[in-house]
Amino acid sequence: MPVSSSPATRLVHLGRPDPLPGAALSPPVTFTSTFHADGPVDYGRGGNPTWSAFETAVGDLEGGDALVFASGMGAIAAAMSLLAPGGVLVAPVSAYSGTVVLVEELAARGAAVVRRVDITDTAAVVAALDGAGLLWVESPTNPLMAVADLPALVEAAHDAGAVVVVDNTFATPLLQQPLRLGADLVVHSATKYLSGHSDVILGVAVSAPTQVGRTAYETLSRYRRAHGAIAGPMETWLALRGLRTMHLRVERACANATALVDRLQDHPAVARVRYPGFGAMVSIDVVGDAAAAERVCAATRIWVHSTSLGGVESQLERRRRHALEPASVPENLVRLSVGIEDVEDLWRDLAQALDSV
Repeated sequence: MPVSSSPATRLVHLGRPDPLPGAALSPPVTFTSTFHADGPVDYGRGGNPTWSAFETAVGDLEGGDALVFASGMGAIAAAMSLLAPGGVLVAPVSAYSGTVVLVEELAARGAAVVRRVDITDTAAVVAALDGAGLLWVESPTNPLMAVADLPALVEAAHDAGAVVVVDNTFATPLLQQPLRLGADLVVHSATKYLSGHSDVILGVAVSAPTQVGRTAYETLSRYRRAHGAIAGPMETWLALRGLRTMHLRVERACANATALVDRLQDHPAVARVRYPGFGAMVSIDVVGDAAAAERVCAATRIWVHSTSLGGVESQLERRRRHALEPASVPENLVRLSVGIEDVEDLWRDLAQALDSV
């Protein structure tokens, strides 16, 4: 690939085959369950060239070594395995509901002692780190869009002897690189911005180029093989193809989000706008109750009423409609994943939906 410090250039060229005469420009999809003996990989649960291409690209972007998983939850579960049985896990009160459920399950079966914190209250997090083995961070948080002081939390966690894992799904490596701020591991739902087209279920974990990071990489690699949390080659290839345009998608979605936030703040049906100041994820508290928020979601025609994010299409949903969503999330909160459509079309559609309240 060309030597470049630009993520845009690296996104286009990373993970491609060597530029030999007559070679394919794009990597093939390798469909195989086994390999001829005496090579670097013997069985399909241990590796795949399509995985390697995707892992090379994402690892370079985050500044570490990547491992692809069958889903974002697969990567999250693998990362949680870094905590010793019965160890202390410091985790956010409000976070992605799948993560919250997994943390609660670990606590219920005695696999972890969980200390729940407001991840934006740095002093409270530091106070909870005494004796901790793992600090889990989301920033921005899902769906409240709160921002943590990552450098301060990483330093305090390492002083306490804890491993730091950051879910970087919302920010993407284009807007935030936690490993360069000292984190030990980053996880992504690659279903979201990395693949970007709402057609893939995939996860990835990226470990830091440090001793702790290398140990984490080996632990997660064994976990992936032993637990069968492996990605399909077709899904991985699609994610790599989607990755090529992530810089364009994120740039457009962020610009759209900024424009919409300015207008949402003045709309009488919006009680509160939750926006971290960067990225393309926004949450709003609709004036009224849960039913009012549901009416907004049901009234859009361009915005897709669905439960995901990070695709080219704009999506929205009332998060508390899901039984597993933490009670810290207001009943009238609507999460917006701003896509790449024409911003005027997005605003007209969203405004008429809000007017229906």
